[in-house]
Parts: sequence; C-alpha cells; structure tokens
Amino acid sequence: MVEISVVIPVYNEEENIPFLWEELKGVLKSLKKDYEVIFVDDGSTDDSFDLLKRIGDKEECVRVIKLRKNYGQSAAFDVGFKEAKGKIIVTMDADLQNDPKDIPHLLELIEDYDVVCGWRYNRKDPWLKKVSSKIANFIRNRLTGEEIKDIGCSLKAFRKECVTGLKLYDGMHRFFPTLAKLEGFKVTEVQVNHRPRLFGRTKYNIRNRIFRSFIDLLAVCWMKKRYLRYEIEDTLP
Repeated sequence: MVEISVVIPVYNEEENIPFLWEELKGVLKSLKKDYEVIFVDDGSTDDSFDLLKRIGDKEECVRVIKLRKNYGQSAAFDVGFKEAKGKIIVTMDADLQNDPKDIPHLLELIEDYDVVCGWRYNRKDPWLKKVSSKIANFIRNRLTGEEIKDIGCSLKAFRKECVTGLKLYDGMHRFFPTLAKLEGFKVTEVQVNHRPRLFGRTKYNIRNRIFRSFIDLLAVCWMKKRYLRYEIEDTLP
C-alpha cells in the first residue's frame, strides 16, 4: 500500500526537473516508506514532458500525467489528488524553490494535524513578488478572520481524507487551509526553507497574483459566511 503520494504540477520547467528529481528521490528513499510521485504536466510547451516521461520509464514509483493544455495550478492539483493512492499527500512546486528536505518535518506534524502548510519565512524572491504576497496575505486575513502567514507556499501535506471529494475551482489552490478548516480539519503552519529560482521564469505577476486572487477571495468569504453549520439536538424514531 502506498503511504505517501507527492503531487507536483509542472509547467515549462525543463531545466529544473532533473535536479528536482534527484533531490526528491534521495529524500523519499530516506523515509523508508512506500511512496509514489505524480507529475502533472500542465500543458508545457518546452521539453518538460519528454524529461518526465524518461524518468517515468525508469522509475516504477513515478507516474506522469499530461494535460491537453495549460489549465492552471488548481486543475493540476485536482488531477493529482484524484490519482493519488497514498494515505498522505504532499504537494510542492517544480521550480526548485521548495526544498524536498522539508518533507520529513511536514510528515512528522501530520501525525497531529490534518493539513500542514509550509511557511516561507525567509523568501528568496524579487522584492516586488514579496511585497505583492504580503499585501495578498494581509487582505486575505483581514477579510477571512484568519492568521495564515503564507497562502502561496505549495509545500503542504494533507491526509487523504482532506482532499477526497474536495471541489476545486480555478484559483482555489490558494485557499487550501480555509477550505480544509470549513470541513472541520485541523490545520497548522511550519517554517520551511525557500530557495531562489535558478532556472525558468515565474508564472505569476501582479495582475494574476493580486487582482485575480482578490476576486477568488471574495468567493471564499461568501462560502465561509454561507457555510451550513448546525447541530442535531434529537432524532425521533
């Protein structure tokens, strides 16, 4: 039985893939647990899929899923969640900025929580990206009444039941902690390492980081306000 599934969306990361796989493979082998890695190619236009296919042909634990076109990160995560067989699902980016060495710590905490979210406490991004993230975090927490320090970190660990039946919409991957809390799951954050991007380009900018996510935030606030909460006092025969 697979114990750990690692789900990784990939979009035009051909230079990062070989390094990511070597790092990730070493960490997962050290866990001494049965694992699988699911790469979801989100419509890459470079050689990412060919590289992933070569890895999948050599490694029995690797599965590669190719989407017809670029549907976005939420769709890629959704596909990975549905395909994952593990009791614990770990998510991360393919750009080498998430550190696979943090995975064991997330797995330690998942014993006491349902969702463990990475918090990039020492961001290695350009100043504009860091400022836009701070603004997004501040607005999100003010409107939702939460204290999530880092909504954008893809490095997370979930118990399988947290994502089973989870209905995602475009952009909703930014709100995994809130969606999990609505279902009554226990969520925590932990400091994780963050590394500068060495290859490729970021897929986000001010337009799709702040303005689009603000619209998504309004939808999530509506969901929280309208979420059904009730207790049954008695049931007659």
